[in-house]
Amino acid sequence: MKPVRVLIIEDSAFMRKMITEILMSDDRIQVVGTARNGEDGLRKMKSLSPDVITLDIEMPVMDGITALENIMKTGSIPVVMLSSLTSKGAEQTILAISMGAVDFITKPSGSISLDIEVMKGEIISKVMMASQAKVKKKPTVNNQSFQIISPQQYSESIVAIGTSTGGPRALQQVLTSLPANFPVPILIVQHMPPNFTKSLADRLNTLCQLKVKEAVHGEVIKKGTAYIAPGDYHMKARKAGMSLAIELTKEPQRNGHRPSVNVLFDSISELKKINKICVVLTGMGKDGADGIKRIKSIDDEAIVIAESEESSIVYGMPAAAIATEYVNQVVHLNKVGETIKRIVNRLGRD
Repeated sequence: MKPVRVLIIEDSAFMRKMITEILMSDDRIQVVGTARNGEDGLRKMKSLSPDVITLDIEMPVMDGITALENIMKTGSIPVVMLSSLTSKGAEQTILAISMGAVDFITKPSGSISLDIEVMKGEIISKVMMASQAKVKKKPTVNNQSFQIISPQQYSESIVAIGTSTGGPRALQQVLTSLPANFPVPILIVQHMPPNFTKSLADRLNTLCQLKVKEAVHGEVIKKGTAYIAPGDYHMKARKAGMSLAIELTKEPQRNGHRPSVNVLFDSISELKKINKICVVLTGMGKDGADGIKRIKSIDDEAIVIAESEESSIVYGMPAAAIATEYVNQVVHLNKVGETIKRIVNRLGRD
């Protein structure tokens, strides 16, 4: 197996050295070059042809966002962003992911993190994952239906979406296709640290017709609103009188995740007399699969949609969902929003 060739674009000499040492400690990775800013990085990208690029956001001469824009124009090299934990860093990171970066790594203590070594495992795993990610998609669309959907015809419906790597971009495509008067609420788990989920919700809210917000514990769930679980909190839907409400908890991680798609889906499974539509989009791992099994064991008429391999940046979570054999439809990302609307419209008929 050939090593994954990595180009590091970072303005700090100390950070370039540390990231190089971290990556080179793994035999599967070869650092083929480093660059001190985006302009230098673009030149070296052309001559070195790396498999993966790590890209700092804040740099002189040419910043990471401008460099990323140029990288996306010239080819399909996966990019992993390095970001600070500041509010501005979170906003810029969400923008970068929306533009096509595969994933991001947070610097634990600012632009020059002397303790970057604590992120060693995450840096290596995300670079390896990025090397297998699909940056460009084929234009063809093949949707599959595994079984005929029989609407339950309850008066209320709920949509629950789970996603991870590549999720912000996928969520943007799905949510922007839904109208302001979308007649059901949407609950979303996106694997992401604190601060970043708020920036993601704020950005999506400016782009979408429906309202998008970071969920708040105890708030009543409303139609036409998409709620994103805050980083480091599990999100559940629970009965509150005649309404549904958000419950946020600090229960232990589920399979390494908090928020967890399984936790959200488990809570959905407990809701009575409500149409359930569960969606699994691009992501690494298999979060959501156990939740799908639980929902279907309690409510066989719940509808499950998985993103197709063709459009997934990382075909982990959708593949695990399909492996349960409970998925009703496998849909290209371009058609996920339309599919949700069609199902909700069918369920809304008397």
